[in-house]
Amino acid sequence: MTTKTFSAKPGQVEQNWWLVDGEDQIVGRLASDIAVRLMGKHRPTYTPHVDTGDFVIVVNAEKVKFSGNKWEKKRYTWYTGYTGQRSESAEERLESHPDQILREAVRRMLPKNKLATKMLSKLKIFVGPDHTHQAQNPQKLEGLGQVRQKKRG
Repeated sequence: MTTKTFSAKPGQVEQNWWLVDGEDQIVGRLASDIAVRLMGKHRPTYTPHVDTGDFVIVVNAEKVKFSGNKWEKKRYTWYTGYTGQRSESAEERLESHPDQILREAVRRMLPKNKLATKMLSKLKIFVGPDHTHQAQNPQKLEGLGQVRQKKRG
């Protein structure tokens, strides 16, 4: 008796809309859970070469937290084409572009290929409690970014 391996086809998977509140969430833990939803790894029909993920809306992106003293120590650097690199701390980035902190964390957790661009475009980040996707009727997603401990028995 043999079993067939299921492989999802593009456009075959129904994509849901999820709403996540970023208030008092730790950036890395929240970003890893969001990346799993964007890739579709939470589904039993996950296929690596097909976009099987869902849409994720994050509100209150300016209220996320870092653990430890990362607000002062963490540096974001980029190359401008001129000599030397540009750099800013997480505190400075929070003041100028609070949504970019979470977007960069999620982007770096996605696969490094063309499909990751499509996945990242399904992430909608908003500063403040309001968003513009009420028509999609997103479902509230609870329990993201929480510490999960193994049960020992």
